[in-house]
Amino acid sequence: MRIYILLFNARTENEGIHTLQIGDRNKILMFEKEDDASRYAMMLEAQDFPVPTVEEMDLDEIIEFCISADYDYEIIKDGTLAVPPESNVPKTDWELKSSGDEETTEMSSAELEKIRRRLEGLL
Repeated sequence: MRIYILLFNARTENEGIHTLQIGDRNKILMFEKEDDASRYAMMLEAQDFPVPTVEEMDLDEIIEFCISADYDYEIIKDGTLAVPPESNVPKTDWELKSSGDEETTEMSSAELEKIRRRLEGLL
């Protein structure tokens, strides 16, 4: 089965996957239909997020990625209107990377690189 996820800075060194932060956990939303993922991406853009790219992926592979990265996930069924939360994290991982804080930059870069390699392996 194929699903759709949202990526920021797709196919760059600074690539990141869209997650919802719930407490101290991250959750990846996986959409059954591209139209629903695109609609959610437009809502994110309306909240002044960078424009995400909708990417098609294999369901089993992204679930394997979530398990290995210790992320939660939710499959958004066809026709379900998922709405982004009203508040966003103050700094995303890719914004932390460019903030100049060396300790945070190194940790964030390593984590993002690990995620990027896993996502590339899924493609």
